[in-house]
Amino acid sequence: MAAQATEGVEKLTLAEANGTQTNGTTPTADAKPDAESDDEGDDNDGAPEAGAEGAAKKKKKRKPRKKKKGGASGPKVQTSPPRVPVHEIYLNDSYPEGEICEYRDENSYRTTSEEKRYLDRMNQEWLTEYRRAAEVHREVRQWAQKWIKPGMTLTEIAEGIEDSVRALTGHQGLEDGDALKAGMGFPTGLSINHCAAHYTPNAGNKMVLQQMDVMKVDFGVHINGHIVDSAFTMSFDPVYDNLINACKDSTNAGIKTAGIDVRMSDIGAAIQEVMESYECEIGGTTYPVKCIRNLNGHSIGRYSIHGGKTVPIVKGGDQTKMEEGETFAIETFGSTGKGYVRDDMETSHYAKREDAPKVALRVSSAKTLLNSITKNFGTLPFCRRYLDRLGHDKYLLGLNNLVSAGIVEAYPPLCDVKGSYTAQSEHTFILRPTVKEIISRGDDY
Repeated sequence: MAAQATEGVEKLTLAEANGTQTNGTTPTADAKPDAESDDEGDDNDGAPEAGAEGAAKKKKKRKPRKKKKGGASGPKVQTSPPRVPVHEIYLNDSYPEGEICEYRDENSYRTTSEEKRYLDRMNQEWLTEYRRAAEVHREVRQWAQKWIKPGMTLTEIAEGIEDSVRALTGHQGLEDGDALKAGMGFPTGLSINHCAAHYTPNAGNKMVLQQMDVMKVDFGVHINGHIVDSAFTMSFDPVYDNLINACKDSTNAGIKTAGIDVRMSDIGAAIQEVMESYECEIGGTTYPVKCIRNLNGHSIGRYSIHGGKTVPIVKGGDQTKMEEGETFAIETFGSTGKGYVRDDMETSHYAKREDAPKVALRVSSAKTLLNSITKNFGTLPFCRRYLDRLGHDKYLLGLNNLVSAGIVEAYPPLCDVKGSYTAQSEHTFILRPTVKEIISRGDDY
């Protein structure tokens, strides 16, 4: 999820595992009757009744074996679409690590420091929750990349991803507080072409993914408020490959530069240098790939997709440093347009503000809606489809009242000039005391 900084105002963002992706269907083994059973079946034509009873007993004995071969015991295998909770695949909460990067230079001592190792061990509980969320993200997105095709509606795509995330976390989010335990970290962003971020279909949306579209797929997964934010770009024509690769490589450059005590300005400079080394040819015209300068990466807090620090994707004067223990999403946006986004189109993304004022609400529907938002989402971003799913009806007046009162923040889609194309790449990493762990890394990106 992207953070927009325009005129000094920060905007909320909607951010190779060592384990292997488990995908496919639960294997089953055909029960093979032994030769003795086959012989008896042939000899039993017209046999006495006692022989029939013996055959029946043998059949009963084979039933437990069939159940055992069907995979009832031991860890399960993921299905397609993904529906098996990851804790049933990775037993004892032994989830794969992300990509481990040792610190360099003045921080290289951290890898072997006994003090830092002790601090690392103290963080195992929440680190396990991050890894569980990351594994859900990997399994869902790797399935989605194979499943998504032109001709599908955006609603179908968004709901397919979200249903899978809820299944793999084991929380459907239909009871009060359930979505706060685990599930979607924020709504699935499906921003197409010149729209760079914060677009998800509202109810009744009939938009269909086209063959020549460039679509950013940005979604988050959380376990107990620990959010993994990662995004990728899909296209079905190689003409956009350079635009997509520009974002992938610049995101990796930013992650490589990032670390404890590293200044944000240095990360932004590294990202911009890689991004602007690319150009792409579309329709016979060559376009330089530009960083979208008013979109940023961000720190991540518990139940807060934007933790207070922004990570620029262009060089600048931000001397803020990254610190030990922080979690960041580095996301880069490349564009063939102006490299600057503005609010456009119908709003779908919302979030309750952490510093929401306590004001008297005169619209009764606003009071009811605020109570539901607090119980079901807290400060996690949500969209209108989520309110529909909870059974809310005719809530727009109340929702707009909460926005105007400053209790809920609205996040309209962010768009470059029409006719341009934008791409996005994003990963989440943790600055552990001993190493930097790119928690969302997979063998896909």
